[in-house]
Amino acid sequence: MNITESKTADIVTLSLSGRLDTTTAKAFEDRLLAHIDSGERRLAIDLTGLEYISSAGLRVFLLAAKRLDSAQGRIALCALTEPVREVFDIAGFISIFAIYDSHQEALEGLQ
Repeated sequence: MNITESKTADIVTLSLSGRLDTTTAKAFEDRLLAHIDSGERRLAIDLTGLEYISSAGLRVFLLAAKRLDSAQGRIALCALTEPVREVFDIAGFISIFAIYDSHQEALEGLQ
């Protein structure tokens, strides 16, 4: 899995590509929580290139959402591929997270 970062105003975007599974979840968790722990309160996660997500990957999203919630922050997910959207739907995460069709919509939603 590859993770790229960018920042627009006060919103950090992490773009994922590849597979988010037990072997890659820890690296994503460390990167995501480092941003939250350093004071970032608005995060957009662009999943355009994410081909697969396992329960280990879902756990990272849940952990980040809980940590941001207690810090009055927000997280937005965008551009979920169909297989990833299905996993989020089956897990019930569609109702937990703000999900947008595009990165631009996610940025607007976090404003």
